[in-house]
Amino acid sequence: MDNTLLLLILLLVAVSAGWGVARWQQARQSKNSLPDAYLSGLDYLIDNRTEEAIESFIEALEVNSDTLSAHIALAKLLRRKGDVDRAVRIHEMLLSRPGLSQFDRQRVNLALALDYHALGLLDRSEESLNTLLDEAKDSKLRVRALRLLIRLYEQEAEWQAALDVAQQLPSAERELLKVELSHYLCERAGQLMAEGEAEGARQRLEHALSEDAACVRANLTLARILQQQSQWRASIQALQQVAQQDPQFIPETLRGLRRAYEACEDEAGFRDCLIRLQEAHPSTSTMLALAEQKRDREGVLSAGLLITEALKSRPSVRGFNRLIDMHLEYGSSSARESLMSLRSLTQQLEISKPIYRCGQCGFAGRNLVWQCPSCRQWGSIRPIFGLEGE
Repeated sequence: MDNTLLLLILLLVAVSAGWGVARWQQARQSKNSLPDAYLSGLDYLIDNRTEEAIESFIEALEVNSDTLSAHIALAKLLRRKGDVDRAVRIHEMLLSRPGLSQFDRQRVNLALALDYHALGLLDRSEESLNTLLDEAKDSKLRVRALRLLIRLYEQEAEWQAALDVAQQLPSAERELLKVELSHYLCERAGQLMAEGEAEGARQRLEHALSEDAACVRANLTLARILQQQSQWRASIQALQQVAQQDPQFIPETLRGLRRAYEACEDEAGFRDCLIRLQEAHPSTSTMLALAEQKRDREGVLSAGLLITEALKSRPSVRGFNRLIDMHLEYGSSSARESLMSLRSLTQQLEISKPIYRCGQCGFAGRNLVWQCPSCRQWGSIRPIFGLEGE
């Protein structure tokens, strides 16, 4: 069922319930009929004429404690349909009513903050939420306000403010946000790195790992800081942790591992590391890194043979392209023209395909980002594995 239609049906129930409760005493003494606007709204709803139904229900609703939820639901429906200005007017009208209880006033203020957020008036939304948090005693209402304020600060890239607000959440609610909080800490670490505060950045990254032990991003960023400080062995440890956190991100560690082992003048250590990774979690990138090492030691022919054997069990476009490159190096001149034509075609295939995909919504691209541009989920984008990926 369409969400708009479902919400209208629920609103219809709320209207009838609120109207009935408000007149219950009168109904015991005299016969009452339903308001004409209510009946018209019902007809419009049956005919799937949602705009007219909304108008009729607005007319039918009286503002009292019994119909407040129906008014808030109606304004929510308007906000979802994009008519946020009217939702604001309904909420402001509710707030102007005398005799509204403190709890009901706080409920309306929370809904009004959502309106401002939808309109892009983030300062007004923030002000409403902070005022609400100063007054609210109800735990559920406070949690909703805190979570909305966190999202608002996320939207404004105010990472430290979002983290400070999250400290006010109950521990169970914080646990539900552990992935988001770990990325906020990584974002804050990035800001500190840009400001030259490496130690502060490192502390935020360690905090991110305490929030979410599976935060690959924290170890990748930590390794980069450690390499800037020439702490090569420590950076190797951070990068090797990634394989335990999420093996799909091993390809993202290979460049850093190579740099660190080269700085340590430990070529054999790098080779042993690659062999272990490839045996436990095979990938095209690791295989090609092993082939490059073999090429440096034994020549292009041996490296080509390694790729050929690997492609038999794990075919990939990238592996095939690298094999063509090696054949171009040692192949005959008569075959070179055909290989060049083939390489041109397969290269186009390779660069036209995405490298990363969101596991939540399916968004795909060629750049690794930590928040999906489509569904806004944190940490949902991973390298693609298969014929056209790893």
